[in-house]
Amino acid sequence: MSFPLFIAKRMYASNNTVGEKHISKPAITIAMAGIAIGLVVMILSIAIAMGFKREVKEKVTGFGADIQVANYSRSNNLYETRPIVSDDSIRTVILQASPGISHVQRYTMKPGMLKTENSFQGIILKGIGQEYDTTFLAQHLIEGSIPQFTDSVASGEILISKTLADKLGIHMGDRISTYFIQENVRARRFTVKGIYQTNFAEYDGRFLITDLYTTGRLNNWKDPDMVSGMEVEIHPDADLETCTDQLGQCINRQTDRYGNAYLAQSIEQLYPSIFAWLDVLDTNVLVIIILMTGVAGFTMISGLLILILERTNMIGVLKALGATNYTIRQVFLFFAVFLIGRGLLWGNVIGIGLCLLQQCTHLIKLDPTTYYVDAVPVMLDLPALLVLNAATLLISVGMLIGPSLLISRIKPAKSIRFE
Repeated sequence: MSFPLFIAKRMYASNNTVGEKHISKPAITIAMAGIAIGLVVMILSIAIAMGFKREVKEKVTGFGADIQVANYSRSNNLYETRPIVSDDSIRTVILQASPGISHVQRYTMKPGMLKTENSFQGIILKGIGQEYDTTFLAQHLIEGSIPQFTDSVASGEILISKTLADKLGIHMGDRISTYFIQENVRARRFTVKGIYQTNFAEYDGRFLITDLYTTGRLNNWKDPDMVSGMEVEIHPDADLETCTDQLGQCINRQTDRYGNAYLAQSIEQLYPSIFAWLDVLDTNVLVIIILMTGVAGFTMISGLLILILERTNMIGVLKALGATNYTIRQVFLFFAVFLIGRGLLWGNVIGIGLCLLQQCTHLIKLDPTTYYVDAVPVMLDLPALLVLNAATLLISVGMLIGPSLLISRIKPAKSIRFE
C-alpha cells in the first residue's frame, strides 16, 4: 500500500470514529450529502427521460411501425392516401433491402365519421391484413379480443379506443354506424369486438381498426393488391436511419404496375414534432447533470478546504518528515475519493430504490392527454448508471485538484505550532 493511501485511510477511519470531535465533520457530511443528492437527481432525470422516450417511441411505432412505405405522390392529408401495389414481389424486395428489416405488413386507411344516436365524431378507419403484427394492440387491449382480420372477406368487426368509446357512449358488442364520403355517402355497420387504450391521444382519439378487405372496398380500389402503404418493422438492435436509407435506395422512385412511385420514410420523418419534443428531454437532462455535478463538486471543495485547515498541523509534521507537496496532496485527494465513493453509494441506493418503487407502484401519476402516459415512466440502464457514477467521481476529484494546491503554501515552521 502506498504511503499517501495509507495516511488517507487512517484519516478516513479517524474521521468516522465515534466520539472523535472534528471541526470538519459537519462540512464533510454536507459534502457527502451533496454528492448523494446530486446523484439521486441525475439518476432520476436520466431514468425518467429514457422511460419517456421508450414509452412514446413504442406507442408511435406500435401504430405505424419503424418505417412506412407509401405513395411518393401522397396527398397533403396524411390519412387520405393514394394507393400503391403491395404484392409478394415488392414485399420480398423490402425484406431483402436491409439485414435490419424483420417484417412487412400492409394497411389501408379511410377517413370517415362515426355516428351514434346522440353524437358523432370524425374517425380514421384503418384496415389490416392477416400478416399484421397485433402484439402492440394486444398489449393495450383492455376489453374484448382482437378479431381475425383478413384481406379476402369483410369481418364486420372493429377495435375502438377507450377514448372514443367513453366519448360516444359505446360498449363492447354494440353495433355502430360509420359513414364515408367519396362520390356519395357510404355507410357501414360494425360490431365492437374489442376496446384498447394506449393513452396516446394522437391515435386514441381517431383510429378504428378493421379488416383490409373492407377499407379497400370503401376506397373503391378494384385491385386487391392495392393498399395505402406498408409498415416495415426492424430488429430491436438495428439502426433506424441506416435501415431507412438502405430501403430507400432499393425502392424510392420505383413504380408499381400502375405507375405509382414508392417512398420509404422513417417514423421520425413522418412525425418530426413528437421526436423533436423527445430530443428536448435530452437537453434538459444534460442541463440538470451539469448543475448537479457542479453543486456536488463545490460542496466537496468547501469540505476539503475546511479539512486542510483543520489538518494544518499534520501537514506541517509530514513536510518536516520529508513529504513533498505532491505526496500530501495525494493524501487529501485519496481521502476525498473515499468520501465521494460513500456519497455515490448512498446516491445509488436511494436513486435506484426510488426508480424501482415507481416501476412497481406507479406512485406518481400523469395526465395522459398531455404526456401520453398515465404514470411517470422510468427506465434503468446499467451502462448509463456506470458512466454516470464514473463521470461524477472523475469530475468531482478533478475539481479538487486546484483547491488542494493550498497545501503548498503551508510552511512547516508555522504550521506545526498551528492550533
